[in-house]
Amino acid sequence: MSERVVIVGPGRMGLALGSALRRAGAVESLTYFGRGMEPPPHPIFEDPTEGAAYQRGPNIVPDGTTIFLLAVPDRAIGEVAYEYSGTGAAPGGCAALHLSGALSVDPMGPLHHVGYAIGSLHPLQAVADPWHPGDRLTGAAFAVSGEPAAVSAGRRVANALRGRALVIPPSLRVTYHAAAVLASNALVTLAAAAARTLAAAGVPEDEALPALLPLMRGTLDNLEHLGIPAALTGPIARGDADTVRMHLARLSEGDRSLYSALGRETLAMARAAGLDPERADELARLLEG
Repeated sequence: MSERVVIVGPGRMGLALGSALRRAGAVESLTYFGRGMEPPPHPIFEDPTEGAAYQRGPNIVPDGTTIFLLAVPDRAIGEVAYEYSGTGAAPGGCAALHLSGALSVDPMGPLHHVGYAIGSLHPLQAVADPWHPGDRLTGAAFAVSGEPAAVSAGRRVANALRGRALVIPPSLRVTYHAAAVLASNALVTLAAAAARTLAAAGVPEDEALPALLPLMRGTLDNLEHLGIPAALTGPIARGDADTVRMHLARLSEGDRSLYSALGRETLAMARAAGLDPERADELARLLEG
């Protein structure tokens, strides 16, 4: 893959994706369009001959561009697509993709009308730090949708980063994105709840999360190597109602509700894995109570 890529929006994900493609040797040229007069501080702009060029936008998309990415907030995609549709016809064979996880390709309509193959490309990865995220996208999954030429462009990006392309029908993008939220955002929420509960057991707050992270990483390793449900451990998987009863008695009302809701999902997996029905029924009564 040797692409000529233009990215609108030098934010966290735009910078991460461009950096990853540059490190993979997958781009012949990489240009960012942004609102500011100067690019944001980032290593990719320090040496334009090795990194990326920057221009204030909206601007004309150069001839020869093969992939045009809108790395802007969801609410701005339609407006930005309209702005760039007014800068001229699409370069021949160029695909335009937004990076939203939840939106369909509809906001890209204005670009379709000036000749772009439109679609979406969503990296299934969490990027919180724009300075050191490029390697995190290597091997990630990428959800692609849209017209055939746009899906093909998305596949090329995924292949260049040694990842996998997940072709998601536009009508199911919201369902796909909900799965991403559960896997990533909900994990942070669970970590916060676990750290809060560990602090309630007397562990200093600044030590709670560091103590829990090895456990969480071990669980992720088990998921990778054993899959679901073999990675499931703990009192519900064992049918240990006495331990669950003690947990529920000591938790705050809010944390008890969270524990019970998650426990019911855990119990469903344990039942499917062959948990003794009488033990499962006892646990169900506790978790519903």
